[in-house]
Amino acid sequence: MGWGIGIGIIVVAASLCKPLPELVRALANRAGRNAPDPDAAALRQALAAMQTRLGELEERVDFAERLLAKRRDSERLPFPPQ
Repeated sequence: MGWGIGIGIIVVAASLCKPLPELVRALANRAGRNAPDPDAAALRQALAAMQTRLGELEERVDFAERLLAKRRDSERLPFPPQ
């Protein structure tokens, strides 16, 4: 009698193997469509602001590197003979 329960569980599990992932996928798609993320717009705005700030910082670093390179080049050049 105990083996009948085991076989029954195996048969039920085997019959649910194919439709179960499809059911889970359908429920996930339905939940994703009906419940939009309320913070998505705020996150997009924050990301755009961070990208702008990063671009400005990159420009500042490039400017500072050019200034330092000019200073080093001017220090390396010998003075012209008088």
